[in-house]
Amino acid sequence: MRDIAVFSGSAHPDLAAEVCAHLGVPLSPTRLSRFANDCLEVQLQANCRERDVFLIQPLVRPVQEHLVELLLMCDAARGASAGRITVVMPHYSYARSDKKDAPRISLGGRLVADLLVAAGTSRVLAMTLHAPQVHGFFSVPVDHLHALRELAAHFRQYDLSRTTVVSPDLGNAKEAAAFARMIGAQVAAGAKQRFADDRVTISSVIGHVAGRDVIVLDDEIAKGSTVLELLDRLRESGPRSIRIACTHGLFAEGALKRLTEQPDVLEIVCTNTVPVPVDDPEEYRSKLRVLSIAPALAEAVRRIHNGESVSALFDAPRGEEG
Repeated sequence: MRDIAVFSGSAHPDLAAEVCAHLGVPLSPTRLSRFANDCLEVQLQANCRERDVFLIQPLVRPVQEHLVELLLMCDAARGASAGRITVVMPHYSYARSDKKDAPRISLGGRLVADLLVAAGTSRVLAMTLHAPQVHGFFSVPVDHLHALRELAAHFRQYDLSRTTVVSPDLGNAKEAAAFARMIGAQVAAGAKQRFADDRVTISSVIGHVAGRDVIVLDDEIAKGSTVLELLDRLRESGPRSIRIACTHGLFAEGALKRLTEQPDVLEIVCTNTVPVPVDDPEEYRSKLRVLSIAPALAEAVRRIHNGESVSALFDAPRGEEG
């Protein structure tokens, strides 16, 4: 079996270090520099020849900088004769660009997938893609994980006998239903219509939430506009309690502050697929709980390296093969 080498980009080095700690392997150093003309240069400062190379880099702000950095890391590993190059991308931000719903727009999710493959990517390990069809944008194998087990383990500390998992829209209802089955809860969904990136309306909630403990589940929270709109509809039915959960806690443009200020929101739960916002004061993080997906990523990396099944481990609700 080829030796393993793990490198991290600058997007989320803490997660990469935690993954390596669970694997029991060192995090190999990476040097990132910038020329006078603003171009980036990446050097992988460990031997890659015929090794199983894993590059850990979520696409978070600044997304374009981190994307180019990841492409350069792939190219560097390929040029160094890596045996196989696996991109570990806990958050694929371009997955939101997954359909042509207006004239003359780009399909960024497919384009970036093609760029990664062109740069030398042999395999992709992703976490909770925005839409299942994004899995098919890649022409190389993709192991698509989810964080439902970590979220379920957290919520099992509460009495779930009167719990309803609510998806903000019908598109995420399948994921919400899978999560509801894991914790023995009911499921509901919002009837959402999106007019712009930060402007949505939810006309009603389909399902029983009156007098129940609600867990709002979404794949990611960016500006929080969808969740805030859903909270307004939920309040019309009178839930007993409200908690919010997501995989990718981006919390852009003051979203964490706005959600924390909702008096009936008891808790906001996310994972560390992306860095926790550090620019928000502590008072705006008082309700935030961050769960680590490093053990799951490390086990997936180990199984990929050893040629074992990944889908069998994570029991993916969407049926992706590993």
